[in-house]
Amino acid sequence: MYTSAMAAPRRDALIGAAIGTVFVVTWSSGFIGAQLGAGAAPASTLLAWRFIVAGGLLLAWACWRRPRIPPRDLALHALIGALGQGGYLYGVFLAAEHGVSAGVDNLITALQPLVAAVLAVPVLGERVTRRQLAGFAAGLGGVALVVGGDLHGGAPAWAYALPLAATLCLVGATLIERRTRPSIGLIDALTVQAGISALLFTVLAGAGGDLAPPADPAFWTAIAVLVVLAMFGGYGLYWVNVRRSGVGRASALLYLTPPATMLGAWAMFGTTLTPLSLVGVLACAAAVAVVLRAPAAHGRDRRSPAQGSPAQAPVRRAGAGREESDGSPRTPERRRAASR
Repeated sequence: MYTSAMAAPRRDALIGAAIGTVFVVTWSSGFIGAQLGAGAAPASTLLAWRFIVAGGLLLAWACWRRPRIPPRDLALHALIGALGQGGYLYGVFLAAEHGVSAGVDNLITALQPLVAAVLAVPVLGERVTRRQLAGFAAGLGGVALVVGGDLHGGAPAWAYALPLAATLCLVGATLIERRTRPSIGLIDALTVQAGISALLFTVLAGAGGDLAPPADPAFWTAIAVLVVLAMFGGYGLYWVNVRRSGVGRASALLYLTPPATMLGAWAMFGTTLTPLSLVGVLACAAAVAVVLRAPAAHGRDRRSPAQGSPAQAPVRRAGAGREESDGSPRTPERRRAASR
């Protein structure tokens, strides 16, 4: 029994590490997919067909399963999808279209873990230690080293607010989901979120005359990467990590995505790796290790009495209403027997 008790936390830690690793790789694939499709179609076309395909696959699965989604959960996940996918992705892509370099874009969106961790304290009651805050700050510095070679201007001043708005959209979606705790499962949640995102980007691409997809194989390769890896893998596992370990710890893993993207771009497109960027990779890894090794954060206990909240345990009081250890009331006969 002692061995099994010791093995359970270790097994849980290994599962968490595996999920985190796959999350970092698949989330980073979104940037690779965007680069694959950049030369074949405008960003609005790429985003529209990403969610048309993903939403169609998820909707077909939902039609076969016929899940019951409460109206409250439907409305909540429509809002979460509009923020976490629509707002986040549109802000990032629109910033790139207006001249914000990929390095600056990555650096600004790397504020997400720090902002999410700080806001999770008052909103969700999570605990963030000083060590974790130091880790978040170090992670931001590591990202700056990774993208340092691409930190240049040239975009209009207002365009730099776009990746910041995108970051706030993802943070907002995360905090809303954790605060409201919708009851439906992950697949049903992704179905609703992909559906609302498909609607938003279809209208956006159609309004600009960019909805028709090109026949270029590179476009459909990019769509496959964005749907299978980035959407089902990266975005889906983001919510798995949030539910398993809390907002702060899950967000900290995002510090590893710029290094993973850099290494993927080097392997696929032959981009240059500088010594400074490699130092940044190590800094990001060390920062995430600091955050994850800190004591686990705990939110407010939201359990109801029916769920067994510790506050509902019987209280021993003086007088005739006291209870025995077995939960039965102390009758006069039992009190006389106890006094003998």
